Amino acid sequence: MKNRKLKNSELDRINPEEYKASEKTPLIIILDNIRSLNNIGSVFRTADAFLVKKIYLCGITAKPPHKDIQKTALGATESVDWEYAENIMEVVAKLQSEGVFVASIEQAELAVNLNDFSVQKELTYAVIFGNEVKGVQQKVVSASDAVIEIPQFGTKHSLNISVSVGVVVWDLFVKLGAVGRG
Repeated sequence: MKNRKLKNSELDRINPEEYKASEKTPLIIILDNIRSLNNIGSVFRTADAFLVKKIYLCGITAKPPHKDIQKTALGATESVDWEYAENIMEVVAKLQSEGVFVASIEQAELAVNLNDFSVQKELTYAVIFGNEVKGVQQKVVSASDAVIEIPQFGTKHSLNISVSVGVVVWDLFVKLGAVGRG
């Protein structure tokens, strides 16, 4: 059979304990007032896939355990380190004081296109994704070290948040040289 699809048992994935002990990609995801529980679950799954260091759930963003998050996370809430913080500005300030480079994913003046964004491999990066309707809060965008925009060429003005997370996390995962880890 040509290109036989692999069974899950053939994928040789690590278990949650091995995940927690593994070297992480120097990447943090911050969710700013995300309303959709399915989107939150999808972000957890993407974070698990690319060994993201941590997720911060801020503002009205729901937190595990919740059946609708679990439905799309498929257990990733057990492997990925996460923390809830009501005040996103405190999270941004804390991370910046620890030397983390904080970037909002948004369409803004002076935004850098994702394909043009360069990383320094010795830094840890935190990327902020905003509310499905209003995006990242302006005060958060203003406090960020940079604004990164995902280039788009069609008629729509935005991508679904879970799609945006997948695009950005994969791009930074590659740029940080994390491909081939494991």
